[in-house]
Amino acid sequence: MTTLAIGPLQTDSVSGLSYSLMQPLPVAPRRCLVLLHGVGSNETSMAGLANGVDADTLVVLARGPLTLGPQQFAWFQVTFTSTGPRIVPEQAEHSRQALVQLLTELPRAYGIALQQTCIAGFSQGGIMSAGVALTSPESVSGFGVLSGRILPEIAPLVASRERLGSLQGFVGHGEHDSKLPVEWAHRGHAWLDELGVNHTLNLYPIGHGISAAMHADFLRWWNGLD
Repeated sequence: MTTLAIGPLQTDSVSGLSYSLMQPLPVAPRRCLVLLHGVGSNETSMAGLANGVDADTLVVLARGPLTLGPQQFAWFQVTFTSTGPRIVPEQAEHSRQALVQLLTELPRAYGIALQQTCIAGFSQGGIMSAGVALTSPESVSGFGVLSGRILPEIAPLVASRERLGSLQGFVGHGEHDSKLPVEWAHRGHAWLDELGVNHTLNLYPIGHGISAAMHADFLRWWNGLD
C-alpha cells in the first residue's frame, strides 16, 4: 500500500474553494474521491480516510469556505439546541453550489469521468456530501455520510427519482453519537428509501467519530462502486 502525504493547498478559480491533493498523485488517475471535513476542523483531518484507496485514485481534501478560527473551518454555521441543530441555510446553499462547481472542474482538469467521482465526509462534511449528491446526482457516482445527516432544508432541491436512479450512498453512524444522535441516520435511511436511492446503512458502537470498522466498511463500499 502506498504511503500518502498531503500536498500544498490550492484554490479552484471557478468555485473559490481551497483544497489539497493527496500525494503522490496518480500517474493516470482513473477515479476521484473528494473528502469533506466537519465543522471547526480542516481538510487535513480527512487524510486518514484516504488510507487504503487504490493508487489510481485522485484524493481531494476540500476546505470549507467559512473561517471559524486558526485552522478551523466550516461549510456553514450551526447552533446545537435542545430541539436539534439550527443552521444558516444561505451558507449551506452557497457551499453546496461551490462544491457542485468544484466537482465539475476537478474531473475535467484531471481527465476523470463523473461516473468515477465520489464525494464523502465526516459530520458536516457528510451533510454537504449528501446535499450535493441528492441535488446534483450527475456530478458524482456516489456519496458517503459518516456521522452526519441529510439536511431537511434541501428537500425543494432534491433531484427526481429518475435522475437519482444510478446514485449510490453509504451512511455510517455511531449508535452513541451525542452530537448528531443516531436517529438522524435512521431518518436519512428512510428518506433515501423514499427517493429510491441505492444505499447502505451501517451502525457502530461509537460516539461522534469514525471508527476503524466504519473506515473499513466505507473503503469496501467505495471499492465496490468500481
